[in-house]
Amino acid sequence: MDIPAHLDQVGLLFTASSLAGFIDAIAGGGGLITLPALLLMPIAPIQALATNKLQGSFGTLTASLTMLRRGVVTVAEVRLLFVASLLGSTLGAVLLLLIDPKSLDLLVPVVLVGVALYFLLSPRTGDGGRPPRVGTTVYRLLVVPGIGFYDGMFGPGSGSLFSASGVFLRGQSLLRATATAKVLNFAANLASLVVFVLGDQVQWGVGVVMIVGNMLGARLGALAAIGGGARLIRPMIVLICLAMLVRYAWQNGLV
Repeated sequence: MDIPAHLDQVGLLFTASSLAGFIDAIAGGGGLITLPALLLMPIAPIQALATNKLQGSFGTLTASLTMLRRGVVTVAEVRLLFVASLLGSTLGAVLLLLIDPKSLDLLVPVVLVGVALYFLLSPRTGDGGRPPRVGTTVYRLLVVPGIGFYDGMFGPGSGSLFSASGVFLRGQSLLRATATAKVLNFAANLASLVVFVLGDQVQWGVGVVMIVGNMLGARLGALAAIGGGARLIRPMIVLICLAMLVRYAWQNGLV
């Protein structure tokens, strides 16, 4: 599909991707905005998921570079985690092409409820300085690939899940966990994008419009996260998780 011919379509995709990039850089969950926008276009659902990974890859790359340049995390700290997320996401994306993604409908609400309740009921979560609950090896070989697998296969809430795992399992500050999550999100998006490109599912014209908006929003969102810290990130994660829960309930006729 070429770049949308109608200005209203271009405006919708650009606005949606800009807002999604901003929110995704802070709390994750940008797909809550971009996927519905893509589904309004005359493309198949699997193509919408693939194109969403395309524009999301550029947004998470922009947010990751901003966090790295500001020194919130370093390349040495995240390089092995990057590989772990990459491998997990690759497997998830491959399986997505083979199964019905509807099979994940029961898992997604559980993930979102868990993340929202954790941050909502733990008001000092993410202040940092807490001892890790799991070792580096377990986190790298099991936790990160597992979340990457979920991200590659489907993805809603994976950014918040990466952040929550960094805080709860590794005792990181919320800002550092969020910065790490952006890098791991980029790895997961990149891996699944390659799979979708090889499967000829990406709609490049639509993606170009959204890449520009997402990169702009991601840059601004990353700077806002650095400036606002946990006071901004924590409520954003809770709100995004609750918003995604409402969306899933609506999609399944529960509200």
